[in-house]
Amino acid sequence: MRQFFGMSQNGNLAEAVRGLISPQFIMLLSNDNQFEAHVKALETLYPGVPSIGCIGMSYDTRIVEHGVGIIAFSDGVSARANVLEQVSVMPVKYIQRLEQDIQQLNGSGSNTVCIDFCTGNDACVLTTVYSALNRREISLVGGTGDGGKVSANGKVYQDAVVYGLIKNQNGRVKTYKENIYRPLGNYRFIASDTDKARYMLGSLNGRPAKQVYQSILKVTDQQILTQTFQNPFGKINGDDICIISIKEVSGNSLACFRQVNDSDVLFLLQLADYKAITKETIAKICRDFPKRSAVFSVNCLFRYKLFSQHNYMNTYLQDMGALGSHAGLVGYEEHYNNRFVNQSMTCAVFE
Repeated sequence: MRQFFGMSQNGNLAEAVRGLISPQFIMLLSNDNQFEAHVKALETLYPGVPSIGCIGMSYDTRIVEHGVGIIAFSDGVSARANVLEQVSVMPVKYIQRLEQDIQQLNGSGSNTVCIDFCTGNDACVLTTVYSALNRREISLVGGTGDGGKVSANGKVYQDAVVYGLIKNQNGRVKTYKENIYRPLGNYRFIASDTDKARYMLGSLNGRPAKQVYQSILKVTDQQILTQTFQNPFGKINGDDICIISIKEVSGNSLACFRQVNDSDVLFLLQLADYKAITKETIAKICRDFPKRSAVFSVNCLFRYKLFSQHNYMNTYLQDMGALGSHAGLVGYEEHYNNRFVNQSMTCAVFE
C-alpha cells in the first residue's frame, strides 16, 4: 500500500490533492471556515471513495495549522467509511452499520484497523464501537476534532463519530500508544465531589482539588492550565496509565478533559524524558516492522503545545518521518482501542 499526504497552508484543496490518483481511502483535515466546502468539493473530485474528515491541524514533516491536509491510502487496501449518529444520546442505535461494514470487509486484527474522528462523548462512543471491533480483535486509533463537526462520504455530521475501516491487503497493521509521563512521588488521591456531566473534579482526599494541586506544585490559579502540560493527573486503567488533563479552574474545583468518578484513585504525573521515549517508540516500530508502508498518528493538542514550547515539534516530526511515510492529526482527545486518553500519541503502522 501507499500513503499520500498533501497540504495547503492557505486552505486550497486543489493544491492539497495535487498528485492524488486513484485513492482507496481519504482523510480530510480542514479548518473551521472551509470544512463544509472542502467536504463537498472532495466528494466531487473523488466520488464514491470512502472518506472521513474533521476540523484539525495535520502534519507530515511539517505542520498545517490553519489550512487543509489530505491523507489517503492506495495500492493495496480495502476500506469502508461510515457514521454513528446521536453519540451524545445513544450511539449504539447505529452500531449495525459498523457490524455490517466489518462483515463486508472481512478483515482481522492482523491486517485491519479502524480510524475514527469524533465530536464528543468519547468514552461512551469508544465502548460502543469497540464492542463490535473486538469480536475480530480489530484495533482502533483516532481522536476528537474541533468545531463539533465531522464528515463521512461527502456529508457533514454533528453529534457523531465517523470511522474508516482499512484492510491492508499485502501485510500486517498494528497500533501503538505513547505515554511521555511517569508518576510523581508517592502521591495517591481518592476523588470525590465529582460531576460526571461536566468532567468536574471537586476534592482529593477530602480537600479542594485546586488547593491540593497548587500546594504540591506551588503554582497560581493562572499557572494551573499550563502546568498540566508538565503534571497531569493519572488513573490506572488495567495495565495502563490513563492521563487526565486539566481543562479549566472552576472555583476550588478542576474541570478535566475526561470523566473522573467518585472514589477513583488518582495520582500525579510528571513529564519524563520525552525525546528518549520518542526514540524508544520509533525503535520498537522498526523492530516490529522492518518494512513499513505507512504510519498514521494522532497527537494530542497538549503534546503539540508542549513540544512547540520546547522547540521540539519540528524535530519530532522529522524523527517520525524517518520511519517512512508518516502523517497524522493533532486531536483534542486521543482514542486507543476502547480507551479515551489525553496528552498521548496513538498510531497505526502498516507493513
